[in-house]
Amino acid sequence: MTFILGTGHYTSIAKTPFDSQAENSAPPPATSFAARNRVDLRVDTLGDADFSRWNEFVFACPDASFFHRAEWRSIIENIFGWRTHFLYAENAGGLQGVLPLAEVKGRLIGHALISLPYCVQAGIAAANQPARDALDAAAQNLALALDVDYLEYRTPCRAHADWACDESYVLFKAELSAAAAYNFSAIPGKRRAMVRKAQRAGLRCAIEDDVEHFLRAYSEAMRKLGSPVYPRRYFTELKAAFGSDCEVMTIMQDGRTIAAAMSFLFRGETMPYYAGGTEQARAVAGNDFLYWELLGRAAQHGLHTFNAGRSRLGGGSSGFKKLWGFKPEPLHYEYRVLRGRTPINDPDDPRYRLFTALWRRLPLALANKLGPSLSRNIC
Repeated sequence: MTFILGTGHYTSIAKTPFDSQAENSAPPPATSFAARNRVDLRVDTLGDADFSRWNEFVFACPDASFFHRAEWRSIIENIFGWRTHFLYAENAGGLQGVLPLAEVKGRLIGHALISLPYCVQAGIAAANQPARDALDAAAQNLALALDVDYLEYRTPCRAHADWACDESYVLFKAELSAAAAYNFSAIPGKRRAMVRKAQRAGLRCAIEDDVEHFLRAYSEAMRKLGSPVYPRRYFTELKAAFGSDCEVMTIMQDGRTIAAAMSFLFRGETMPYYAGGTEQARAVAGNDFLYWELLGRAAQHGLHTFNAGRSRLGGGSSGFKKLWGFKPEPLHYEYRVLRGRTPINDPDDPRYRLFTALWRRLPLALANKLGPSLSRNIC
């Protein structure tokens, strides 16, 4: 599916982060990696002095994603208090691969080493198989040394056919292209009707520098879903750490925020990673209008991929994304179980169902107060 954008969304366009993302959207050919020396590999842990070359590798490696960026190390440590182990494989030719890991502990998630908590995908990103094998071996040895219950990789492709694997999640994506006029007929018919409804209701879009308005809509949406919201400082830290590669969009009606999204930009792709709407949004198709504006902004600035994020197959958000015509791409959450069992990820598990039912009944102010301390264990 291809979306084509025109001039209707934004009348005044200066050079923005989207422009620089589009200009640098194509990764270098894989042969640039293959040419590197593959012998004498060593595995080490990311230090403060290594941030630049770690991120240089991530931006160039076709296997890497936004969630491989070095900034996640300090975010996970400072906001959630988990110990991180960001591993890289290196030889005389430079970095050959990276694997960000964090050690987490919780009643539902157990004691685990994950690549990467709070991220939909990470896993090993490598230039060649020897680097991949070296990082894999180092991670498994680390898991044994830390005496965790399991080691988890969150990846698009399976690496270990003999490991336990959760395949219930997918990413929903769409291709984008720019043109002189937005092709309104490119979106499914019912979505067009909903966007027109939102336009008649006078909804407006705004790009904001802080997270205040975003959090009002997002926290209400999370309470409605029965899930604790992350602490406010997590979102402020994301904005501070990633700068122009982290953008907040809000949808307003009569001066009130009714829907919002925080998007991550990486190598020509935009992903509205955190998004939600209020009860008012439902009445005026605010969530549809949000996606319409997100698609339009991305395509207008030359980005090639719209990543609508992760959803569980059969879930409500999965159905919404299918209505927009986004195509699912598989995710594989692989577990090397050292003892016990894999974490509880099934929302129909009785322990989850009771918790979510109770959480939905909480007043919003109380949910926002209690949520941050509980969300630490939802990763």
